[in-house]
Amino acid sequence: MTPKKSYRMMKSLLTVLLFCCTILAFAQQTVYSTQLNIKYYNDSANKADHYINDRCVLDIYYPEKSKGFATIVWFHGGGLTEGNKEIPQALKEKGVCIVAVNYRLYPKVKAPGYIEDAAAAVAWVFRNIKSYGGDTTLIFISGHSAGGYLSLMIGLDKKWLGKYDIDANYIAGIIPLSGQAITHFTIRKERGIAETQPVIDDLAPLYHVRADAPPLLLITGDRELELLGRYEENAYLARMMKVAGHKQTRLIELGGYGHNMAEPAFPLLLNEVHRVIDLRKNK
Repeated sequence: MTPKKSYRMMKSLLTVLLFCCTILAFAQQTVYSTQLNIKYYNDSANKADHYINDRCVLDIYYPEKSKGFATIVWFHGGGLTEGNKEIPQALKEKGVCIVAVNYRLYPKVKAPGYIEDAAAAVAWVFRNIKSYGGDTTLIFISGHSAGGYLSLMIGLDKKWLGKYDIDANYIAGIIPLSGQAITHFTIRKERGIAETQPVIDDLAPLYHVRADAPPLLLITGDRELELLGRYEENAYLARMMKVAGHKQTRLIELGGYGHNMAEPAFPLLLNEVHRVIDLRKNK
């Protein structure tokens, strides 16, 4: 090897090392904070209802000293009857804020109580995320199973956020993981309807298909391994959104995964967040 080639190789290696050190230093500089059990209803609601006061809280995980970051509002699963808020490990340290929400559960409340809670939590994020450094135009809503259902309901039916004078179209993206698209099976149970009897009424996301909705990414497990009809419900929702004229609906089926498909779906969720951010930057 000639001295000239050796010099060029050394220079290239130094450039790569400097780049890696810069990235590492940036990652090390990003510090994340977590605040727990923040009440998202107002004082009068909390004083009037002990269950709201105890249950309707959220956790926020955000990058300190950062400005303009995106926020993912995350609703846990559990069939609207169980489960608790959590900040998924796979979403941590990714440059985004995560808001994990608790909502009231059946049988202590019935529909639409848990949908009202989901809307109240998202309204809290719209009102408060800027004070943490977040961008109110980059609020995404997501969740697994029942949480996916809630994200679909408040994202497609504009009346729930409209109660707080928030247009649901301000949501940057709706990304449910294995969410129910017909009327939720727990709501059907409340009404004495068999789980195998599909219903599409005003408490079904499918009832509220519209062309002007935020970008929608539907992610499910394998149609042969999922809960009863879950893939097909999402496929029908995707088709009807497109028929209605919605231009940004996509459906992803995770082959080989059943209903517990959140872990392999988290990278897809983050990719969708960055896709929407990039689209907005390039407009």
